[in-house]
Amino acid sequence: MDKYRPLVVDSPLGKMEADGAGSPVGVVRMEVDRSYAGVGELLQAHINNSDLEAWEQIRARIDYTYESLELALTPLEKETGFGREIESRLDAGLKLLFKPNLVSVHNIQPGTHGPGPGSTACTEWPFLAALMRWFHDRMGVSYHQMALGEAATTMPAASGLFSILNPAGRPVTPEAAIEGRSGDFYGGWGFYFVRRYLAEALGPGREDDPMKGYEESVAGTYTPPGHASDRLMVYDLNRIFDDPTKGRKVPVPGGVNFKSLILHKVVVGGAPEDPEDLKAYPGCVLVNVPKLKVHIVALFTNVIKNLGIGLYPMQSARTGGCRWDYAVPHSPLPGIKGGLPHQVWVPEMDLETGLPVMDEAGRCHPEKTGGLTGTMIDIIKAVMDQGTFMVHIVDAIETINLDHQGMGLGVKEPEGLVFAGLDPVATDLLCARYMFSNVPLAQALEIDLDDGAGGRFPQAVPVPALEGESIVTGAGFDCPLSRDVCLARAEERGLGRRRYFALGHDRVTDSPIISLQGRLGLASGGVYSDLLTEKLYYAVFKMPWDLQKTSFGYLAAVDELTGSSLKREFLEAFDETGDGVVTYEEFGKNGAVTILMHQMGQAVSMAARDQFGVLEGRFKAMTGLIKNGHPAMNPRGQALLKEFFYGSACLTAFMMSQMETEAPDPFLPGLMWGKGKWPGFQLAWFAYLGRIIYGDGFPEKVGFPSLYASVMLY
Repeated sequence: MDKYRPLVVDSPLGKMEADGAGSPVGVVRMEVDRSYAGVGELLQAHINNSDLEAWEQIRARIDYTYESLELALTPLEKETGFGREIESRLDAGLKLLFKPNLVSVHNIQPGTHGPGPGSTACTEWPFLAALMRWFHDRMGVSYHQMALGEAATTMPAASGLFSILNPAGRPVTPEAAIEGRSGDFYGGWGFYFVRRYLAEALGPGREDDPMKGYEESVAGTYTPPGHASDRLMVYDLNRIFDDPTKGRKVPVPGGVNFKSLILHKVVVGGAPEDPEDLKAYPGCVLVNVPKLKVHIVALFTNVIKNLGIGLYPMQSARTGGCRWDYAVPHSPLPGIKGGLPHQVWVPEMDLETGLPVMDEAGRCHPEKTGGLTGTMIDIIKAVMDQGTFMVHIVDAIETINLDHQGMGLGVKEPEGLVFAGLDPVATDLLCARYMFSNVPLAQALEIDLDDGAGGRFPQAVPVPALEGESIVTGAGFDCPLSRDVCLARAEERGLGRRRYFALGHDRVTDSPIISLQGRLGLASGGVYSDLLTEKLYYAVFKMPWDLQKTSFGYLAAVDELTGSSLKREFLEAFDETGDGVVTYEEFGKNGAVTILMHQMGQAVSMAARDQFGVLEGRFKAMTGLIKNGHPAMNPRGQALLKEFFYGSACLTAFMMSQMETEAPDPFLPGLMWGKGKWPGFQLAWFAYLGRIIYGDGFPEKVGFPSLYASVMLY
């Protein structure tokens, strides 16, 4: 088999050889508008109006995506021979298990059948349809040798909510929520339409009907994978409590946060000493299909994150009842995996209030953990230790900016990319470097910002500074990758290596895709050109961590203007090492992220209790968080989240600086904001609270979502 021979290209640095060492990562870029963009609206027309033309357009877009995948997956297969590895395992009875990133399964909105909030949170179902067809047609894998499994955070609650909304009065199982259709009820992700597309694309004479298994999803009929030889099954990897034999305790080699874990046997297989159990649960080849997104805590969501949180079961309880091992609240329908360490310092939590347990002096006593990094690496090590072969295929066709949770804040950025690799560390590093560097190669090398892996991948960011009596936007460079240790720790623990080379093809320009000094680029006619994003990626909930130079510039400018000490207070709260940098391991000792997880968990769980639970949950979560940001707002007189909320003020000030009109700051006479000018901190915080209480229309009108509107609707 021919191995990749690096091209020699003319570059801004002279004639150079493309990267050819490390782990291969297949890459393809396609035209977004010809892929799945707009499928949500087309599906709505098809469901509501029986529009067959809309369905034909959907099929054509999936066909285009399927054809494009060839340009990333075939080069990877030639380099690694992963096809032979998969074939040998499937011949031994294992299943090809696809694990998408579903977070919020609300892609199809009940009632309207239009795109729901999950459309900015989930791996797209048309992408999975194209991918499954590729493995079927190109690798010769029967659909009945495939399965889909997910342990998404909101799945139990979504199932409960859809059951309430179903006019037929029948329960909508978590598997049916993944299907997106339960009888005449539409709502959920959309795997039913994956099945339908695959069935219509099935060649004559084939008997591996992908529609077989759908009825089991709707009825909640559970069949272990080893006993489902004639069906394409969907598995709820969260639900173990109803039948503990579905889970197995596995060790975590070198475990940091956990020495052992309970995982679903669909993933890790049956007990090695039990032949009957192995027959029912032969194990899997894991096809990890993450959505490239920003994240509320981690640097980003991708390969490691999709497995590192997404395989933990929500409804596993070693001690019985609803005392969930990894999820909160401890109610029949938990809302989030808040039982997992998401930050380094984790306080003991009061499960009723979702707040830290305090001593008589009003202090919490957190325990030091391996943080989110340790949580993610532990479970991947546990799965790898069971001999599980993995392929990672990243949906970055529409990359998600600003918010990854499906809360209505996320923005789809049309990048058109798919990344594929066997090495999770290498694949994640290439994706992170693409996502968080918008500076060309030649300029990047002139900027002295090491990304922590020996590369130069700066991010051009706005940097406010005081000019006279105004806070004015300037230009600068940052490097969020340099503040993240996840990939270095993953390499240390044997998950992969931080060296790679890219190979593939660009359908937009009909050019080979390569990497040069780790940077993605095109090699057209022997000439290298950068392939980089034009977007500024960051998560709105952690702006000081992602856009640190921007946020610190703003806080410092306000301090200089008003004599405050906001930047110093923020650093005292989060900068443990005192080096003036706040990393993704540093979220303080007051449990800010843990509180956020517990409050959000309560909100999601409430949404599944009754038809008004969404309003009640949203109200209680937001007021619970806001009240603990200021001592005058809560009976305990505490400010556990005070400095954390400085980020919300920074974000609001940034948004106000981008307004096309100027206005005076009523708290600081002479200060103007808008058209590149930033407001003072007091006005920014006032505007943020106003939007939370009254909505985006504040101060002119009330909007939804907001606390006021939630109360009125309730």
